[in-house]
Amino acid sequence: MRTTAAFLFSAALISMGVACGPAASGDDDGVGDDDPTAPDAGPNGPRPDGAVSTQRCQKMDILFVVDDSGSMAEEQDNLATNFPMFANVLNAYEVEAGLPLDYRVAITTTGRDVAYTQIIPAVPPLLPETSIPMNEQGDDGEFRQSCGMTRRWLERGDSNMATTFACAADVGTDGPGLEMQLYASELALSPPMSTGLNAGFLRDDALLAVVYLTDENDCSRRDNNFSFAATEPCTTVPVQSWVDFFDNLKGERGRWATAVIAGPNDCTSDFGDAAAATRLQEFVNLTGDNAVFSSICEGNLSGALQQALDTFTSACETFPDID
Repeated sequence: MRTTAAFLFSAALISMGVACGPAASGDDDGVGDDDPTAPDAGPNGPRPDGAVSTQRCQKMDILFVVDDSGSMAEEQDNLATNFPMFANVLNAYEVEAGLPLDYRVAITTTGRDVAYTQIIPAVPPLLPETSIPMNEQGDDGEFRQSCGMTRRWLERGDSNMATTFACAADVGTDGPGLEMQLYASELALSPPMSTGLNAGFLRDDALLAVVYLTDENDCSRRDNNFSFAATEPCTTVPVQSWVDFFDNLKGERGRWATAVIAGPNDCTSDFGDAAAATRLQEFVNLTGDNAVFSSICEGNLSGALQQALDTFTSACETFPDID
């Protein structure tokens, strides 16, 4: 969230000669890293509960939640450039008896309709405490339908699926500056959106796979007309509540997976600056084996998309049996 309020606060500090200390440095914290000694999962491999899966998933519902705030143009372009590789792997993936994977791909963004006030602390003697009211409009989880799409998602067999996705992934950069990545996916997959505009996308017998692409930390909260100080967190809603949401939505942990492409720390790349996505890192850690965190600061999303695919196909191969 890069807001006018934050800019004014920083400018006031600079004008007083107050310097910020160096940012904490360090290596990638390993969020979502695979264990190199662990054996590859197979369709008949053991599950964490000791049971044995006897089938691969036959279907996969994939949702991309793409940040559409002002700093995301380059990242969206890179997603579009690299998506054909992602689509090629999906098209080549075979389930039991050599049948092709039945997949769907949808896109939404990180914003919602929300009113809030950001409070800028006083900086004597230059600035008094300032309140900046904001009123932003977002997609509220609505799937994007553009570029000639005949429905609100793409499926195997759609003509020019990869190029259509590449076009639709250009969601623009005029979305809300208060990104609510996790709540956006909840809005997209639950009523009224899941029974209205997005109806028919989610299938009970499909692996749900959610990709988050953002250069900001998560500010998800379900209330409206709230206030927070520029020096404090924008939200205190526990991340666990969204892990619980997906568990309840799909019935159990093995039926959904996620891939987060965001900042492992405050970093800079060819895309520009990214903030440490600490809440999204926590989301990946809480989710466990069916989750992966990749750095948006690599400067190219091909590796991150490949990690997402590896995670989703592994989850598909250990998909719990359908009762």
